[in-house]
Amino acid sequence: MPSDTKIEISASLLRKLHRIHRQRADLAAQIARGPRQITAGESLVAKAEENLQSLKDTLKKANLVSDEKQLQLKSREAQIDQLQTKLNTAASNREFNLLKDQIAADKQANSVLSDEILEAMDHIDGLETKLKDVTAELENQQSDQKTRITEVEAKTSELQGELARVNAELEQSEEQIPGAVMVEYRRVIKAKGEEALAPVEDESCGGCYQVLTTQYIDRLRMSVLIRCPNCNAFLYMPESTRV
Repeated sequence: MPSDTKIEISASLLRKLHRIHRQRADLAAQIARGPRQITAGESLVAKAEENLQSLKDTLKKANLVSDEKQLQLKSREAQIDQLQTKLNTAASNREFNLLKDQIAADKQANSVLSDEILEAMDHIDGLETKLKDVTAELENQQSDQKTRITEVEAKTSELQGELARVNAELEQSEEQIPGAVMVEYRRVIKAKGEEALAPVEDESCGGCYQVLTTQYIDRLRMSVLIRCPNCNAFLYMPESTRV
C-alpha cells in the first residue's frame, strides 16, 4: 500500500526527469560504443598484419626451397660434366659402362628436379600475387581505422557536448524535487539509472508491469509521489492521461 506520508510532485516533472535520464543513458551508451568500434578496428588491422606476416614467412620458405633445389641442380650438372670427362677417358669398357649408367641416372634425377623447380617457381608466383592482395587489404584496413578513429573522436566530442547540456538540464530540473525525497531519489537513480522512474501504462507499472491498485492510481492522479510496490520505481502518469 502507498505510504500515508503525502509528498506532492508533478507528473510533468517526473516525465521530464525520466526523459532526461533516458537521454543521458542513450548518450552514455553511444559514447561507450566509440572505443569498442576502435578496438574492433584494431583487431581487423592486427588480423591483416598477421595474414601478411604469415604469407611473407611462407614465401620466404618457398624461396629457400627453390634456391636449394636450384643449387642442387647446378651441383648435379657439374657432376655430370665431370663424369662426362671421365667417360671420354675411360680405361676399360666396364668403367665406360658404369660411367654411362651413372650419367643417365643423374640426368634422370635432374629432369625430375627441374620439374620440381618449375613447380616451386609457379608456387612462388602465386604467393607473390597473393602477397600484393594481402598487402592491399592491410593498407585498406589501416586507412579505414584511421578514418574510423577520426570519426569516433568527432562524434564523441559532439556527444559529450550534448551530454553536458543534458546534465545541466537535469541539474536544473532536480532543483524542483522536494527535499524530503531527494536522498531517496538519488539513491534509486544511482542503483537503477533510467529505470528509477516509470510511467503508468494500463494501470500497471511501465517498468515491471506490476498491476497497481485503484488507490495507487487515485493518489498518482492527485500528484502524490508513489513508488512501484514491486520494482520501487517512481511512478508518474503519462502525458496523455486526463486527470
